[in-house]
Amino acid sequence: MATDWPTKPVFMLPPPAPGAAPLPSAPPASRRPRRALLLVAIIATVAWVAGLTGALLGDQLSDWLDKPPNRASDEPLNVAEPRDVIETRVNVAKVADYVAPSVVTISADVNGGTSLGTGVIISTDGEIVTNAHVIKDATEIRVRLAGETEPRRVSLLASDRGNDLALLRMSGDGFEAATFADPGSVRLGDEVVAIGFALGLDGEPSVTLGIVSALRRSIGQSDVFLDGLIQTDAAISSGNSGGPLVNAAGEVVGINTAVARGTSTTAATNVGFAISVAEALPIVEALRAQAAGALRREAYFGVGLEDRRDGGQGVIITGVEAGTPAASAGVVVGDLIVAVDGSTTDGSAGVIAAIRDREAGDTIDITLVREGNLIEVTVELIERPDN
Repeated sequence: MATDWPTKPVFMLPPPAPGAAPLPSAPPASRRPRRALLLVAIIATVAWVAGLTGALLGDQLSDWLDKPPNRASDEPLNVAEPRDVIETRVNVAKVADYVAPSVVTISADVNGGTSLGTGVIISTDGEIVTNAHVIKDATEIRVRLAGETEPRRVSLLASDRGNDLALLRMSGDGFEAATFADPGSVRLGDEVVAIGFALGLDGEPSVTLGIVSALRRSIGQSDVFLDGLIQTDAAISSGNSGGPLVNAAGEVVGINTAVARGTSTTAATNVGFAISVAEALPIVEALRAQAAGALRREAYFGVGLEDRRDGGQGVIITGVEAGTPAASAGVVVGDLIVAVDGSTTDGSAGVIAAIRDREAGDTIDITLVREGNLIEVTVELIERPDN
């Protein structure tokens, strides 16, 4: 059986919205975090902001809606140039007005109900990026633009469940494409605005102000492991999934994805997560390639992982699968992974995400600690088995 998986899940799915089928849950890991701030993020239940699920109301969409194209756009993504002076204070009304034409509400027919979320227009010819969990298992997907009353059908071009992003496209041209921020411009403490259709409420998108609370966070749940996340205290609610987190210039710094929720023994207030622009840009380009027919060969190392519970750095290797790169490199049970390609890691979610971001055939450097000694191994990753 395929490993590269923690022995205990770190996060849980949220409870279903009224009318939805119940989802399975699993207990959070008992790892003791290194910092009080991380305590909330790791032990608190993290709910994917999958949007509301309920009965689909009204008549079927009329047949006049155009059939959307099923190929990716040829347009380059709009990415801001690096600049010396970066405005960090947000004029919320100005930013919201600037970004709103590039934000859409998404409704997807899923299991007899409707999943609602948000998307970002990224090309003038109708490409949209959103979270994969918003449209997972959808039989039909529709979007509605700011100022419009009728929804538009969209095609699902490609989806990456592991990285929680999906690429859609609608018919037409002349849309307002969002601009992505320069990845190097995002800084701790910057003011940011989360924009999206929270709770599926009528009218214009909801706008909330916060700051970049932390960078390079990692979280994991089920088959989704994300790293390089932006943590923000801007309020994020169900329905915000797939919407933009933007800076003072109205540039997208992240795609809103998850929110921490407290339990009976822990507190979590305004702890939200967005897929950073540094992570999102290459994923979007990979989705475009997949839409054009490219096959993604997900990388595999061949170990079982467990988070430490003593507050120390590193991830414990609990198993090594025979015939895998890990076994060939001499990795043994009990080794600690403390860095991947020179980037330190404190949790299994970050290790898994770092490996899954690669492709089979890529070379990766793993830093281990064994009996107090640092060991560097370089391995060529193989394709992840199907089971």
